[in-house]
Amino acid sequence: MEECITACFSCAIACEQCATECLREEEVKKLSLCITLDRECALVCQAAAHLMSIGGNHPHLLCGVCEEICLRCAEECERHSGMEHCKRCAGECRRCGEECSKMLQMAS
Repeated sequence: MEECITACFSCAIACEQCATECLREEEVKKLSLCITLDRECALVCQAAAHLMSIGGNHPHLLCGVCEEICLRCAEECERHSGMEHCKRCAGECRRCGEECSKMLQMAS
């Protein structure tokens, strides 16, 4: 569970940084979906990490949502992989999605 918690926190940070950097880009309107997904992903990742860290009884429920949003965020960021912050964010989202998938497998 520790690896998933770490991945979730790392992903949340990468998503927040990506959203901030996207807002600084000249053509920010073209990045609106990326920014929205970054923010959603960061929130869900933080919530999943927090639920796991307090020993909640149902972290797998949130991990399923986290996995899905992470994968969607990674796909969107990969569309902008020419920007280092999007490339980094996509990698963290993929890693987090994989860790959340492992949590789901352990719960079933």
